[in-house]
Amino acid sequence: MIHNVGKSFNLDLFLKARELTIKAVHSVKEQVFIGMSEDEGHDLIDKTLDRLGASKKWHPNKFRIGQNTTKSFRERSEPNIKLQENDIYFIDIGPVWDGHEGDYGETFVTGSNNEFELIRNASKDVFTQTARVWKEQGLSGADLYDFAEDYALSLGYKLNKAMKGHRLGDFPHHLFYKGGMVELSDSPCENLWVLEIHLLSLDEDCGAFYEDILRK
Repeated sequence: MIHNVGKSFNLDLFLKARELTIKAVHSVKEQVFIGMSEDEGHDLIDKTLDRLGASKKWHPNKFRIGQNTTKSFRERSEPNIKLQENDIYFIDIGPVWDGHEGDYGETFVTGSNNEFELIRNASKDVFTQTARVWKEQGLSGADLYDFAEDYALSLGYKLNKAMKGHRLGDFPHHLFYKGGMVELSDSPCENLWVLEIHLLSLDEDCGAFYEDILRK
């Protein structure tokens, strides 16, 4: 069941949903402004998804700023945090397009801050290298996250394994599998699994998030 899809699953529609989800994140990024709150970020996301034609959300939007970038998905943000001139934030959305789920998250930096730029870049690097060993070695989900943890430490960061990857597909994917990739003893199959990378600085004063589906 863990790799199954429903009768309505269409790979072309699924990959189109991915493209639209990435487009939505980058569109929101272009509308972000200094001094905005996380609530205003959520409002921007909702308006952007409505404009692009998303039918619903399969998971709540996340817009985390500054110290809140260290929070796991289910943790509440600290209130009254606003985006500063030299700051870090991430966007994580899970819309549904034509009955197919999208899920994409990326971290961005405003202004110039070397610490923030380094951890943002590291989140993409850990994703890329973990995806590479998946392609080359066919590692299990659990082994992929062990690799990601070790690689993150080699770069000077902690990997938050509470952000543990998951299935995706035609809505709702949880009919086939509800657990995380980190718990998977099989190798994740192409397209249907999202690799989540959430890095924390060693003193946990900032974080960076990057996620996308695994593709060959």
